[in-house]
Amino acid sequence: MPVQIIEPSTSPEATYKAREVEGILDLYFYRKIGFWLAQFFARLNVTPAGVSLFGALCGVIAGHLYFYRNLSTNIIGMALHVFANALDNADGQLARLTQRESREGRVIDSVADHLIFLSIYLHLALRCSIEGASPLVWLLAVTAGISHGLQGAAADYYRTTYLYFAKGGLPVDLDSSTILRSSYRKLRWRDQPWPKFLLALYLNFTRQQEMLSPGLNRLREVSNRSFPDQIPEWFRTRYRNSARPMFKLWGLLMTNTRMLVLFIFLFLGQPIWYFWVEVTILNMLLAYLIRRQEIMSQSLMELATTR
Repeated sequence: MPVQIIEPSTSPEATYKAREVEGILDLYFYRKIGFWLAQFFARLNVTPAGVSLFGALCGVIAGHLYFYRNLSTNIIGMALHVFANALDNADGQLARLTQRESREGRVIDSVADHLIFLSIYLHLALRCSIEGASPLVWLLAVTAGISHGLQGAAADYYRTTYLYFAKGGLPVDLDSSTILRSSYRKLRWRDQPWPKFLLALYLNFTRQQEMLSPGLNRLREVSNRSFPDQIPEWFRTRYRNSARPMFKLWGLLMTNTRMLVLFIFLFLGQPIWYFWVEVTILNMLLAYLIRRQEIMSQSLMELATTR
């Protein structure tokens, strides 16, 4: 059965979540390529999940190519990594273009991203180890990987929350662990193993986000009580004005920054320094942004309960 595209003349902007949450590189490079790829896959009737898995395959291979101490091989890996990131953009654009957005799709997309960087961290650690680095490089790689997961989760939560409050996102886009836990318990492993497995991953991811940003989670709960029907425009405006100044800094914790840093150190032949940037500079930035986010959330909670 052929998929239904929203409109044949749909522009790339129609497949953005919101222009202000997109990075410059995304707006002028990845989203344009992703839109073309989304149209291509729509004509072939490929699902967004299929695009996500194809992107994961490309990214995993790119990670393997980073293992070799040969710049030409690394550059091929970089090109494949860029293509994988374009596919990561295309899957979401395809979902919006064909009206196939779903919770399952978001989970598969997240799993694909984690598989890519798992391959990268594993192969870089192997490379450093073979080149004579201390066995402690494995501890460094694991710490960097955990840091990456926390940074990505926090940045994603911040962006999703912005879409919910400032852009009128759907409630499903800001699920709570309480609601997800209830849905998880209703599924049975024997009857629905795949949906239950995906929901377990999503539940764990959501818990992680709520732990990182407890104030933001409380703000969502307070707003649901204060505005049970619809978030008023004055609150949307206040949230938008408070959140926007941090966008560029949150963007530094997303994939594009990591890829740029990784490429620089691959060109220099010192991939171990990529791990150090993760556990030092990016973690300090994460702590700073969470602190600012919590202060903003507290201010907005007081506004929601007193006005």
